[in-house]
Amino acid sequence: MIYESRVYHCVPGRLPALLKRFETVTLKLFEKHGIRPVGFFTTLIGESNQELTYFLAWESLAERESRWTAFATDPEWLAARAKSEEDGQIVANIVSQLLTPTVFSAMR
Repeated sequence: MIYESRVYHCVPGRLPALLKRFETVTLKLFEKHGIRPVGFFTTLIGESNQELTYFLAWESLAERESRWTAFATDPEWLAARAKSEEDGQIVANIVSQLLTPTVFSAMR
């Protein structure tokens, strides 16, 4: 199993809009494309409380490439993203890492 860590650094004050987009649109499209989220987190204590961190599970890099590309180019996603940003940009930048569990990890 491969895990992807994704951290969305929001434009100040726009985290609520990002969370709403995930709740109402993104998760349904993840399901449609077979993308498996593991968990979603906001920052309680840390450098910024304007971040969403989440993890995705992948069987392989090939699966990630195929499913992520299908999601990212889905016309429904492109329209929903554009609509959600009518009041301005939501995400300033995204940091993504692909991780493999250690032999002693509880998550495999």
